[in-house]
Amino acid sequence: MEQTFIILKPSTITRGLAGDVLTRFERKGFIITGLKMMQLSEEILREHYAHLVDRPFFPDLVHSMMRTPVIVAVVKGVDAVAVVRAMTGATNCRKAAPGTIRGDFGMSGQENIIHASDSPENAEIEIKRFFKPDEIFDYKPLTFAALYAPDEL
Repeated sequence: MEQTFIILKPSTITRGLAGDVLTRFERKGFIITGLKMMQLSEEILREHYAHLVDRPFFPDLVHSMMRTPVIVAVVKGVDAVAVVRAMTGATNCRKAAPGTIRGDFGMSGQENIIHASDSPENAEIEIKRFFKPDEIFDYKPLTFAALYAPDEL
């Protein structure tokens, strides 16, 4: 089973959509193995978005991401990174397909509801950046047998 990392961005918090977004992951069958609210600092944002630091929109991104606390989460499931990315939708919410999180809840390219890891390698790095090992829990929900066929695990 694979884990991936998500951030429910300030646009989600401000609009009261955190429960709706998390519910989608639970209904899909993901196991939430880590969850917390935190205030992001410029330092952690510079590390997390290092690939964007030189882009002209970076100051606006930092301001946006520090506007309110965020909710960070680790979710677990088979092919978690790819499935979560598909559920998330295109980065620009106006181009995201209906039925995706961004397609259903967003209108902006920057205020785009959610961050999701783009690879298993980055998921591992991002999980370590935002969570201590004792903040991640390994358990099987009672409904686990209904989520997967035995040969999928």
